[in-house]
Amino acid sequence: MPPGIRKLYYTIREVAERTDLEPHVLRYWESQFELLHPKKNRAGNRVYTEKDVELVERIRDLTKRDKYTIDGARQVLEREARLDETERDLHAELRRLREFLEALRDDLPTS
Repeated sequence: MPPGIRKLYYTIREVAERTDLEPHVLRYWESQFELLHPKKNRAGNRVYTEKDVELVERIRDLTKRDKYTIDGARQVLEREARLDETERDLHAELRRLREFLEALRDDLPTS
């Protein structure tokens, strides 16, 4: 595959090679991290999206490089997910506020 082109789906073997992990580690992590749940194709084989691979890389970095335990890495990921949700909520609230202010401005009499 040419450089810079990404596939839609990766096999467990491809993810293992890309992340320098064994397939059994990936299968174990699926049971330990709710966020990691690759789909299965018709044959029942796991198919990882790019987002799944990025999550595997994040878990690998937390456990191997940063020396977190599985529980510690899970807590970090859950905290990050909550922050992402909070950020989305804040952006939505800011959008609503902006729309309100624009409507208010439009209702002001012009001189």
